[in-house]
Amino acid sequence: MTTSTQDRRTADRDVLGEVFEAVLFDMDGTLISSTRSVERCWLRLAEEYAMPTADLDPFRFHGVPARDILDVLLADREPAERAAALARVVELEIADTEGIEVLPGAAEALRTLGPAGRCAVVTSCGTRLAAARFGAVDLPAPPHTVTADDVARGKPDPEPYHAGAARLGVDVRRCLVVEDAESGVRSGRAAGAATLGLRTTSPEGPGGEPDLLVADLAHVRFVVAADGVRVTAR
Repeated sequence: MTTSTQDRRTADRDVLGEVFEAVLFDMDGTLISSTRSVERCWLRLAEEYAMPTADLDPFRFHGVPARDILDVLLADREPAERAAALARVVELEIADTEGIEVLPGAAEALRTLGPAGRCAVVTSCGTRLAAARFGAVDLPAPPHTVTADDVARGKPDPEPYHAGAARLGVDVRRCLVVEDAESGVRSGRAAGAATLGLRTTSPEGPGGEPDLLVADLAHVRFVVAADGVRVTAR
């Protein structure tokens, strides 16, 4: 399948024409789907901490670190209570990996880029949760993973993607960020990277004006050469 003009969101960067030093992948909604687990765990947390479930808008907070979500939802609580709520939701999510699935094209992308040292995962969840979710699916482990535990400011701040590029020893401006969430697209763009948006979470894809928009990773192919990584359409 080729990429149509409808797949293009902006022309700031030519994703299909550039050569990238590395590809930086978001995890949830990009490589795997953990939506059912997330919904179960946050609804349980809302019950335990008397949070209105109407506040748990999945699109409002998708891709945002849990600590930042709780700073909003429990803004009227003491810091110690917010910290306890964070520990509790992490505990719930680590224990609940039922229904987590690998998204189309994810395994092939990691098999292509990982051995060449040309990719990293940059996720808004913590280190323990990222390990639990990768451990729950048949997915090649990425060579490097940056989590919420590794940065002071999460997405949409550019710090996570700066950190991902630094782990690989490459210039973030010569990286491609792959995201399904607006907060992640904004993070990647703010860092100076090119951005590829996926329609895996919402039919219209993420906001934030990704440079290229496709249905999922099965709609692109990553090709590793001596000079870097090229992206072709399927």
